[in-house]
Amino acid sequence: MKTSLIILKFALLTIAIVLLFSFTKRRNEGRNLTHIDVSFVDENSPFITINTVNKLLIQSQEKVTNVNKETLVLNEMEQRLMENPMIRDAQVFITVDGTLGAKIEQRTPIGRVIGTPDFYLDADGKKMPLSSVYSARVPLIDGNSKMDFEKVTELLLKINKDPFMKKSVVGLNVTKDGSIEMQLRKQNFKVLLGKPEAIEKKFQNFKAFYQKTKQDSTLTEYRLVNLQYESQVVATKR
Repeated sequence: MKTSLIILKFALLTIAIVLLFSFTKRRNEGRNLTHIDVSFVDENSPFITINTVNKLLIQSQEKVTNVNKETLVLNEMEQRLMENPMIRDAQVFITVDGTLGAKIEQRTPIGRVIGTPDFYLDADGKKMPLSSVYSARVPLIDGNSKMDFEKVTELLLKINKDPFMKKSVVGLNVTKDGSIEMQLRKQNFKVLLGKPEAIEKKFQNFKAFYQKTKQDSTLTEYRLVNLQYESQVVATKR
């Protein structure tokens, strides 16, 4: 008898919890959104406005507070965001208090290819359109339509990882055979890198040459610095 009573109490308690949970869930789902909270998780300046993100999230003309949470399909929202050429990744969620949240990771431009029209090359080696909101300060890339973007991307990433080279390199000229010439900030000489191979070693050679000639005050005497040969720097005076 005592055991039956305990089982009955446990069953009633379980039913009560299920009913309370169901009631809370229905009440929560029936509520409208309170507001939208968009955050950018990358360190880039915004290439897309929060207003544009909001429109991609709520495509109707309704106010956010008129939108019922139950009618939202988060996967579709994420898909719409991912279709925007400025966005690399997106996560959409709803909080308990009715906030529609979106965490946005933008694409990272690392070079700007001169073309018709111009476009960025991002950190994944993919083409990225220019933004009407913000213009990234990245090296200009001049070349031909058949240039190896994978190789150029690899070089640009290595430039970004080297503080001296990142500060110095403002442009790349890619020839038909894949050789690369670097343009430097405030320096009136050309740097012939050659094929983008053994890049770290070539950077090391160039930085050693740069520091030595700067100390000797002879840096301005050169018109060409050739880094094609991994073991040495061949510099040509004016």
